[in-house]
Amino acid sequence: MNVHSSLPRRSFLKFSLTATVGITAFSRKLSAAQAAGLPSSLGHGAFRYEQVPGWGVLNEKTPVNNCHGLAQDREGHIILLNDDATNNVIIYDRAGKLVHKWGTQFPGAHGLSLVQENNREVLFITDLKTNRVAKTTLDGVTLDEWLWPADSGKYEKADQYRPSWTLHPGNGEFYVLDGYGRDYILHYGKDGKRQRILGGPEGGIVHWGPHGGMIDRLPSGEDTLLIAMSDQRYLLRLNLEGKKLAQYDLPGGNPRQIRRYGDHYFVAHLADNWPADRSSRGFISVLDTSFRVVANIGGTAPDYDDAGRLQPMAHVGNLFQHPHDLLVDRESSLYVAQFASGKTYPIKLVRV
Repeated sequence: MNVHSSLPRRSFLKFSLTATVGITAFSRKLSAAQAAGLPSSLGHGAFRYEQVPGWGVLNEKTPVNNCHGLAQDREGHIILLNDDATNNVIIYDRAGKLVHKWGTQFPGAHGLSLVQENNREVLFITDLKTNRVAKTTLDGVTLDEWLWPADSGKYEKADQYRPSWTLHPGNGEFYVLDGYGRDYILHYGKDGKRQRILGGPEGGIVHWGPHGGMIDRLPSGEDTLLIAMSDQRYLLRLNLEGKKLAQYDLPGGNPRQIRRYGDHYFVAHLADNWPADRSSRGFISVLDTSFRVVANIGGTAPDYDDAGRLQPMAHVGNLFQHPHDLLVDRESSLYVAQFASGKTYPIKLVRV
């Protein structure tokens, strides 16, 4: 249709002005989104996300340093662990408002696991600087703690033991990953006593490997240890006796933690060229149950060659710096805690 012939001059000018303003606003919005890297940061296929601006941002009375761990309690609260000893634990409601905060005793706060124990929920916290694992209530009462295994014959002194995360089968037992120490996996029984030590160099575990992980049940019903091997760039599956069952390569990644949600695994990658380039940045991978990457959030689209080999992945956009842990809540929203990222609060993204 010819606009000039169908509109009076005054109407045409009004139409033109409105259209121009609309197009300009749209262009500015598009340019801002492009500058922020949003189109390439939202994921791929069925896994696309939009950031919730300002979620979880608090004030100077509640600072964070390195945001290391995330969990969600049965009330729906989001629990953050960070190593600013002003408040190691910050508890948010789902809108990102502060509910509670506590903790000054974990200068090396690192791994966070929420565990259902009879009718209560408890937290397991690993501390790299005090070389221990602590068990606490949700409001900060210490229930138990496990120090370096001095009698094990694996360590000569406490600072050789730097536990990064705990894994829980759900029967009261737990495993501790010594991811920043000597790469052992310590198994504790329901009574809290150490049962055995797996892994380490003699168990085929490579140094700077076992950082985070989860207990993952196979279709056969067997529980296994699924471990994020950080600088080694793969996920490692072991049986509960420490025998290697599988390895899933993630070239270009640096997996720090794994979370399962439904039929998919979400993996937080610290950076795409770490530790060679500490200014390199990370992303989130989504894997199916065959451990094939189906999407990268804040990263390049997954690419497999004709032989089925995953090609190196990379960070894109400006959404993430160094993802360290993640959480998928009951509404499929994604939360990301970051290490060495300018003391930034967690990022929340909603699935679209």
